[in-house]
Amino acid sequence: MKIETLDVYREVAQQPGLWKKVYADVLAGKDRISSFLNVYMKHDSEVVFTGAGSSFFVGEMVAGYFQEKTGRTTKAVSTTEIVTYPTHYISKNKPVLLVSFARSGNSPESVAAVKMAEETNPNIAHLIITCNKDGELARCESLENKFVYLLPEEANDKALAMTSSVTSMALVVLLLANLNNLISQEKQIEAAASLVEMVLEKYGNMLAEIASRDFERAVFLGSGPFYGLAHEAHLKVQEMTDGQLICKFDSFLGFRHGPKVVVNDKTLMVYLHSPKAQVRRYEDDLVRSINKEQNPAFKLGICDTCDSDDDYDAVVTFSEKKYGIDEAYFMLAYLVPVQLFSIFKSIEYGLNPDAPSASGAIHRVVQGVKIYND
Repeated sequence: MKIETLDVYREVAQQPGLWKKVYADVLAGKDRISSFLNVYMKHDSEVVFTGAGSSFFVGEMVAGYFQEKTGRTTKAVSTTEIVTYPTHYISKNKPVLLVSFARSGNSPESVAAVKMAEETNPNIAHLIITCNKDGELARCESLENKFVYLLPEEANDKALAMTSSVTSMALVVLLLANLNNLISQEKQIEAAASLVEMVLEKYGNMLAEIASRDFERAVFLGSGPFYGLAHEAHLKVQEMTDGQLICKFDSFLGFRHGPKVVVNDKTLMVYLHSPKAQVRRYEDDLVRSINKEQNPAFKLGICDTCDSDDDYDAVVTFSEKKYGIDEAYFMLAYLVPVQLFSIFKSIEYGLNPDAPSASGAIHRVVQGVKIYND
């Protein structure tokens, strides 16, 4: 199987160009977007990022950054939680902006979460960020206070696994957080794109070799926004291997509190390191603790710089200083090594990476969900 012929590989490789296209689109539509946000994202507004699966993890990746930049209280809540417990997550009396992420916009929970949020807070506003102009979410005619941001057509990944759709939706939020400073963001995107091109050129063979090894489980760790990244990474590899490689995720500090019992001599550890020195000290302590107390099969570090290669069996090294890139944009590039690894591991299991669910357990648009309205 030639990897270049796969939709999922093309979608991973297209991310640098797609990000530049997203930037151009946001820049061109800045006035319309600003007008909407100025009305519906007041100083006392709560912002709720929502989605299901990978679309929810987008919110986890960017919520903290958005809150830090805008000063608005921001949280990520999955549509699956809003559907079952809407009043636990949607304030009844405060101004709320619900930001819905969706590749297709056709999953039952996506539409139901919007409806239930409306019923909980009739004055809620909606920002819908989607890759499908024909999806139910994009065509929700009943919503009054809404803005639909439609990503470029190529962001609507054809393959089962979400790849370029994830990073592109995340990028939209990073840009919205910097609407008053959009011009300076172009350099950040160019730098992130350069990092991806470097990974594709330099690390493909290494990641393929790691994927050829025998693992029973894989663990992905990240801090802050990289925790959301770890959440997405664990799902991506588990999806792409049709559940044959069981995956876990956690924060570096949280992993000590019980979850580290999963590590055995058939475990792949993937460390998604923060570029912040203060955070990195905690992370390095955990890596060395795992190395000392347990015996994972393989340790992969993904980092800006890895001070001691002795702590890892292999590293994917970016250089934040070289590219002058902000942590949030840096994060987008971090996903690419995991996306590539997931493709190689899928092939290793004899699966079709474009449609790896041989059992039919998962689908491009989730099936079997019945929404109860009474």
